[in-house]
Amino acid sequence: MHALPLPKRAALAAALSLLLFPLARASAQEAPQAPTSDTRHAQDTSDAGHIKTITGLVVTASALQDTADTLSKPTDVLAGERLDENRAASLGETVASVPGVQSSNFGPGVGRPVIRGMDGPRVAVLSGGLSSQDVSTVSQDHAPAVEPFLADQIEVLKGPSTLLFGSGAIGGAVNVVDGRIPEYAIDGGFSGRAETRFFGGDQGGNTSMARIDGGSDRFALHADAVYRNALDYDTPRGRQANSFIDTHSGALGGSLVGDWGFVGLSASRFEDAYGNPGEPGDLAAGERGVHLEMKQDHYEMKGALRDLWSEGNGLRFAVGHTGYTHTEFEGDVPGTMFRKNANEGRLEATFGNAQGWQGAVGAQASSSTFAAIGEEAFVPETSTRAQGIFGVARRSFGDVQLDLGARIDRVKSSPAGGDARSFSPLSLSLAGGWKLDERWKLTANLDHAERAPVEEELFSDGPHIATLAYEIGNAGLRKEAANQFELGLQYQAKWVEAKVSAYYNRFNDFIYLADTGDSWYWDAEDKALPIRQWTQGNAVFRGLEGEATVHLAVNDAGDWDLRVFGDTVRATLRDGGNLPRIAPSRLGAQLRWERGGWRAALGATRTNRQDKVGGNETPTAGYTLVDAHMTRHFDADAFSWELFADASNLTNQHARVHTSFLKDAVLLPGRSVSFGVRVFF
Repeated sequence: MHALPLPKRAALAAALSLLLFPLARASAQEAPQAPTSDTRHAQDTSDAGHIKTITGLVVTASALQDTADTLSKPTDVLAGERLDENRAASLGETVASVPGVQSSNFGPGVGRPVIRGMDGPRVAVLSGGLSSQDVSTVSQDHAPAVEPFLADQIEVLKGPSTLLFGSGAIGGAVNVVDGRIPEYAIDGGFSGRAETRFFGGDQGGNTSMARIDGGSDRFALHADAVYRNALDYDTPRGRQANSFIDTHSGALGGSLVGDWGFVGLSASRFEDAYGNPGEPGDLAAGERGVHLEMKQDHYEMKGALRDLWSEGNGLRFAVGHTGYTHTEFEGDVPGTMFRKNANEGRLEATFGNAQGWQGAVGAQASSSTFAAIGEEAFVPETSTRAQGIFGVARRSFGDVQLDLGARIDRVKSSPAGGDARSFSPLSLSLAGGWKLDERWKLTANLDHAERAPVEEELFSDGPHIATLAYEIGNAGLRKEAANQFELGLQYQAKWVEAKVSAYYNRFNDFIYLADTGDSWYWDAEDKALPIRQWTQGNAVFRGLEGEATVHLAVNDAGDWDLRVFGDTVRATLRDGGNLPRIAPSRLGAQLRWERGGWRAALGATRTNRQDKVGGNETPTAGYTLVDAHMTRHFDADAFSWELFADASNLTNQHARVHTSFLKDAVLLPGRSVSFGVRVFF
């Protein structure tokens, strides 16, 4: 995969952004709008004078298609202006402004969400409710095959989410909603958006995207594309070698739609090439470092039959097939290749009404074959089969809401040349909300969740160069069990919205990668790698998180809002000691202003020093990142458009990510700016 020269890339970016202008003008006409999560249409506000806040957005990852403010379980939705300001090359960086969520970080091209100190196979990454089916859980240097720039909204489910998504969501789930299979008609026209942003300074490069939706009252079509190219970024200590990104992604989708529901198909491809900044190569000799080239093809069929046996109740189904491959190159020489073929399907049926019991029952099944080929293939070829059934129910008793749920799974992992392991994880949930008055709401959650070990935890045995370690699995691992209790308090009034949550999560047989203190030597290079062993121990996670938005003023100078947030998590073994690579505590604030077509924001996030470290792990210094955003919005007859500029790390801080295996070798970007244009029609 070769990057285009910079002038050609810039020309391609400009053409991609401007391509849809004529279509916007030609298709502009009055027509009923399909329900959309583009919050420029869906935003609401309790007072017309305040800066808009997102309310009433449907959380598609909930069984009953609830809005975020009605759920008893902690859920955040990024959409609209806030999503635009936070979009990044990786999913983890995009959602890192959510309290309780950080990014694993393996350079700018790789970042998986870390939810309340948990990541990897404990956090499900979903696209439209189905698993992304990549190999990002196998190693921290593997990127999730999802594109944040195409998201209509991103839903973050914090805490055990195994009821709907299986044992891989014991720590939470992040669902990217991209609308590639339209669910409603767009009567008599087209809609869409496009964006081009350029990276300033010595880094150079750009990200460009375009999306268009159209059709009639009987069918709907969708197309999207993303192109991203970024050179090595700068740090306060100079260029971070081998931190480049080159991404191409696109999809086509279509549906038959009507009052009865919809049924549709989509096909997408995601291609990504990025460097491993932990292995930059010999720069003096002009030697290229380790880099990865990924390709994923995904095909999906999705549908719903609405009001099938009563008003508001029906069936939803989704089936997907994924073919994934990536190759790790050492210089220009192909090294280890990772392949995965996966199939997944789920079926859900809803019943009841708001005056009595409401609920949903469903089934989910998946099968996958994972293989690593090459001298660094530290995990054998493994086939995994999983089936699960689940049910959730809800009833309101005046101001009290009660939620119940249960799920049972069967998971079987079969390594080539080895003995298969089978597990039967069980999940149970009891949750409720009590509306104390018009402003206050108290929520409580009690969850029991179990997780089956995954292939790298069970069967790995070999050098893992990406994490600079020799990893040893344990085929005798037992399933992991979590018992969590959480209390939440929400407050909403004319001038302030706030929420806070406290949780205590007690794990039995928690699976983690521990340093043994021994080393393994690579004979060819006489290079010592620490030996890390997958092991189990009883553990406790406890934490606190919250945020508040205060509407400071509405006057001739504009609308002023102040958002503050914070989170902290502590994770220890019950026999003594700390778990490794746990996210440090944070405090942040952002001042926002809006007047006419102008918007601006200035924020700072303090990430504290992490010195509660595991065995053979080193502390990480704290840092404060200051960022700023400015946007000018324009409305025309057929479309609207925005000019924007974003700046990050304005004080040029030295920042290292404690959750990253590369924290001692890789700094976060220094002071940087980007600017561009967005078009909506």
